[in-house]
Amino acid sequence: MKLARLTIGIVLVGLAIFVIVGEQLAGTSANAFINARLTTTKAPIQGHLTLEPVAIGTRIRSEQTLGFLDDSLVDSSRLNDLLAERARAEAEITRLEMALTATRSAVSLLEERARLYGRERLRQMEAELAASKSVEEAWRAQLRLYQMMLERSSRLSTTGIETTSGLEQAQSRVDVAQRELERAQAQTVAISVGLDAARRGVFLGDGYNDAPYSEQRVSELQWQEQELSAGLAAQKAILEALRRRIDEERLTINRLSHASLEANVNGILWTLKAANGETVQRGQDIYQLVDCESTIVTLSVTEGAYNSLELGQPAQFRPTGETTVLDGVIIRLAGSGAQNVYQNLAVGPSQEHLGRYDVALSVPGLLGDDKLRCGIGRTGRVFFEPRPLDWLRKFWR
Repeated sequence: MKLARLTIGIVLVGLAIFVIVGEQLAGTSANAFINARLTTTKAPIQGHLTLEPVAIGTRIRSEQTLGFLDDSLVDSSRLNDLLAERARAEAEITRLEMALTATRSAVSLLEERARLYGRERLRQMEAELAASKSVEEAWRAQLRLYQMMLERSSRLSTTGIETTSGLEQAQSRVDVAQRELERAQAQTVAISVGLDAARRGVFLGDGYNDAPYSEQRVSELQWQEQELSAGLAAQKAILEALRRRIDEERLTINRLSHASLEANVNGILWTLKAANGETVQRGQDIYQLVDCESTIVTLSVTEGAYNSLELGQPAQFRPTGETTVLDGVIIRLAGSGAQNVYQNLAVGPSQEHLGRYDVALSVPGLLGDDKLRCGIGRTGRVFFEPRPLDWLRKFWR
């Protein structure tokens, strides 16, 4: 009986020593803390800064407005030049439209005048043709009369009743009448030619061109109308281009004279780099936010433990004061003196931390815990190896 008790005691003592030694010798880190990436908002323009009354450490949602920038001294000289060019273009368009209206009115009046002239000129030439034909008929009748008189004088001359002088006069009258008839016929032909040409729109004769003055003037004004129409279309295109440039310049001035400062992440207002009411320059830092979506765990370990670690190796993180153990994976092995890797993180390393070897973990479980999701600076322990009591801790999770 005593031997059994002694054996059981030795086993229990050995088990306790195994648990204590195993717990202590397992790869751990006692200075692990929750960290996250910083995002810095810079002034997009220069101007007067107005910040919303948001305290440092306040939870911020993405696209939340945190302030405004206003610049009342933005340069608008380019916009003023464009507005002056637009006014000149509009004045030129008005002038061209008035000139085009006057030209079209003059063309309409001259066309009506040309139609009236052509109609009345045709009537005149038709009357001249009729008169010429009448003259021609009159000389034809006169020629027949003189021919009859010549025949009579010729018969009388053979009988000695009519003198030679009378016969010669009769012959002369016939010759003159013949010439006059030919002249009248030629004039009739000339008038007919002119009338046919006039009916086709071409006027012939002394003192006339191929078209009357009204038609010539209409042609000139129609050419001028085409030039004015082309100039008007060009000015309208220029005006449209100026309007687009003015709209673009106004948008540019609006962007340069007013800017809204909005959060680009869901996180915490970490630091303010400029004060409310301050005049800031373009590119100057305004504030920094902690991106709670990028939460990681940073820690340092001894050289021996560091050399046993690998990227992608699983690990466990237990926040201080919590019984919950969260699974993670190694995402960075930065080594000793890794101060540069903390330049864009919310919590920097201590001198003791820099004297050891830096490790970073991705712990997805932090994002699902509202208390730890943005628990920047919260400390804990990280375990890299299985421990003897892990099976018991599973019942406490």
